[in-house]
Amino acid sequence: MKHSLLTLLALVFPLLVQADPLDFQPIYDGKSLNNWDGDPKFWKIEDGVITGQTTAENPTKGNTFLIWKGGELDDFELQVDFKIESGNSGIQIRSFPLKGADQWRIGGYQSDFDYENKWTGLIYGEQYRGLLSKPGEKSTIGDNGKPTVTGKTGDRAELAKAIKKDDWNTYHIVAKGNHIKHSINGVLQAELTDEDDAALRSGLLALQLHAGPPMKVQFRNILLKRLKMEDKKKVVFLAGRPSHGHAAHEHRAGCMLLARLLNENLGDKIHAVTYHYGWPSDPTALQNADSIIIFCDGGGGHLAKPHLHEIEPYMKAGVGLGCIHYGVEIPKGEQGGEHFLRWIGGYFETHWSVNPHWTAEFTSFPDHPVASGLQPFKALDEWYYHMRFAEDAKITSILKAHPPKETLRRKDGGHSGNPHVRAAILDRKEEQTVCWVIDRPDGGRGFGFTGAHFHNNWANDNFRKTVLNGITWISHVEVPEGGVPSATPNEEELLENQDYPKKK
Repeated sequence: MKHSLLTLLALVFPLLVQADPLDFQPIYDGKSLNNWDGDPKFWKIEDGVITGQTTAENPTKGNTFLIWKGGELDDFELQVDFKIESGNSGIQIRSFPLKGADQWRIGGYQSDFDYENKWTGLIYGEQYRGLLSKPGEKSTIGDNGKPTVTGKTGDRAELAKAIKKDDWNTYHIVAKGNHIKHSINGVLQAELTDEDDAALRSGLLALQLHAGPPMKVQFRNILLKRLKMEDKKKVVFLAGRPSHGHAAHEHRAGCMLLARLLNENLGDKIHAVTYHYGWPSDPTALQNADSIIIFCDGGGGHLAKPHLHEIEPYMKAGVGLGCIHYGVEIPKGEQGGEHFLRWIGGYFETHWSVNPHWTAEFTSFPDHPVASGLQPFKALDEWYYHMRFAEDAKITSILKAHPPKETLRRKDGGHSGNPHVRAAILDRKEEQTVCWVIDRPDGGRGFGFTGAHFHNNWANDNFRKTVLNGITWISHVEVPEGGVPSATPNEEELLENQDYPKKK
């Protein structure tokens, strides 16, 4: 048997040949239900494959699902091997939890299949408009929410011959924009173009176990690849773990608030998603990102530090990167600092930068899209300053202020003071940049914002607008005249999703 050189290298030197991070990635580990959630009465691992089963003694009262917890699907390709012994099943895509039901009931688009092959290949709407496009059909849904057959994928009886009964079959699902395609074993079964305003653009992935007579269904080799969104720019927020207590370093709540505001106010141009509590378990999380926003504790525990090599290809491809507050601090040198100098133009360097709490007053702004709509404002925060900036980089300072001498009252230390910053503030009386942007030579853009220690500062309209503008700009979306609009969050909205309860 002949082997290619690449195959031989992979066998002899497996560490030298790595999978393409932009290609299909496994989201089932072949041995456990890690990152999947379903009713344990019905779902298990059997001989290395995901198995869902009901019996006469153990029926399900309604359709129940095994839900992937890695993230939501927007534009993607999915390949799944399936085998069914009886009954009906399916693969949910871009789906949503059902109100009033248990946590394992969802609705949305479904890639249907059944033991008798009457519906295998069907694009179905589970708790969501019913039959959408049958095997053999190309259908379009207009603004009335009803499908109309607009073409054929082939003869339905002939298409069914591609499906192996009592054996493994491979479902290939492609969802791009408002278009969905179903193929099984390489044969196109059905297509749907959903032009209705109610069309689902993103949502959950899940595997179905159908109510009714006893049945068994199995899944293996679940491979996902995300596709670039052609009609929108995708912003991926990476939120760090809980840190400082209520209303401080609220990484998750802060990211979710910013993502919601972007989706609400620029939803026709931006699709923002959030991943929480560290590096994503979803191996495809960054595949179709146009920008990555990191809000986390930094230093040696920075969530990006062990993953610099994974981020590098996206930076070379021109993906934007923004870092918020402690997320701008990373160890210097090749442990992170040299990367941040290239990617966002600067970073907090220990024994050079400082992190005092002070009220910064911003009175003037540059002629730059990120400064659009900003009015003079001030805010008490832990404004880091005296950043280490890249030399000869196209950096623009968005927010600059004069720190008072009181910010250097602490003894010299890794974060508290040093001769360099004292000379800059006390002797030369230099303004300090606390928010900046960069145009990178690779075509990407970077953004650094040192505030946001205090979560309630998101209620400061100019504070919030600075960050929303910055994220929009590094995503290569035009910043609206007057800046990104957003309503001032009220107390209830600020309390949403916080990791620590409000002190009584």
